[in-house]
Amino acid sequence: MSQSFASLGVSAEVEHALAARGIVEPFRIQTLVVPEALSGRDVLGQAPTGSGKTLAFGLPLVERLSAGEHAPAALVLAPTRELALQVTEELSLLGAPRGIRAGAAYGGAPIASQAKRLRGAHIVIATPGRLSDLVRRRLISLDAIRILVLDEADRMLDMGFLPQVEEIVRLLPKRRQTMLFSATLDGEIGALARAYTTNPSRFEAELPSRHADGEVEHRFVAVTAADKVDSLVKLLAADRGLALVFVRTKRGADRLAHKLRGHGVEAAAMHGDMTQGARERALQRFRSGRVTTLVATDVAARGLDLEAISHVINYDPPEDSKGYVHRVGRTGRAGRSGQGITLVLPDQQADVSRVANLLGHRDQFESGGMTTARPRLLYTSRRGRRSRW
Repeated sequence: MSQSFASLGVSAEVEHALAARGIVEPFRIQTLVVPEALSGRDVLGQAPTGSGKTLAFGLPLVERLSAGEHAPAALVLAPTRELALQVTEELSLLGAPRGIRAGAAYGGAPIASQAKRLRGAHIVIATPGRLSDLVRRRLISLDAIRILVLDEADRMLDMGFLPQVEEIVRLLPKRRQTMLFSATLDGEIGALARAYTTNPSRFEAELPSRHADGEVEHRFVAVTAADKVDSLVKLLAADRGLALVFVRTKRGADRLAHKLRGHGVEAAAMHGDMTQGARERALQRFRSGRVTTLVATDVAARGLDLEAISHVINYDPPEDSKGYVHRVGRTGRAGRSGQGITLVLPDQQADVSRVANLLGHRDQFESGGMTTARPRLLYTSRRGRRSRW
């Protein structure tokens, strides 16, 4: 029997606000997390992008806070500006029926005007670097924070934000509720979780069945350096919705978007060297469909969650299976079908075949005319740590 949000403890006013947006049945991670979080317990959630974790922590936030209490009372730390903005938009909609206000703090915007907009916000959603600046300049106080959420904690560590996160957590009241969400809860993330939480409830959830209903076709296309761009243009000429194209570097995103426009493809780039305004404009053009192809780096696209993405194309293959899942998980949303396509140069075939094997896509890889490599137990990452494929 399917559950309702009311059965999880969500108030009628918030449930009606969700229903008005067509959200009537909770995802798996929400059914697991919401009741525990509403009780005030610490929570650890292992959940991939697209699993519904924003509502999993957002619903308890707006339900446990009061419009009349000192602000800010809750803090959400997010790794990127794009994710911070998306979470802010979601929590603003959730909190409106109860008078709960949300505000974002991120780099690339004037800090004084941003601090002014944060005044009166019950929930602050911030990137670690910008929040550290606000605190040091005494433009914001964290003394009344009673709920902390670490969203995509693994990505924050990957991006080198651990010192800022630790600095911020030391400033928070000891008596608080903490919720941590990550694609993995092993290694450094596990140590972080143990340090920041007390007797937490731990949950794991895969992509929800609503997403799985929209089947994703996985394809691997053998290319050469000479025909790689032409192969991408042919793929983009297919009947499709929005296409998200992943590249490895910031300069590569700019170069590829320029080449695609030269081939008549409406494309925009998005990466970390762009100003916040430029990134927001590129994302809005993509979201509205005025630009149907977005060329992005992994960091820039982190947290991007649009149902209309029909194609995810790895122009540069991901470095590991975790990266592949995060990228391709952005298509096949809300019951729609999607395609995850990876372009493979000759010298990349061995590494990509190992990722394909690990994820169960061996047949799809070989159907692209390539031969899978022998299993390799260990590899050394750029950080020097040994990991398993």
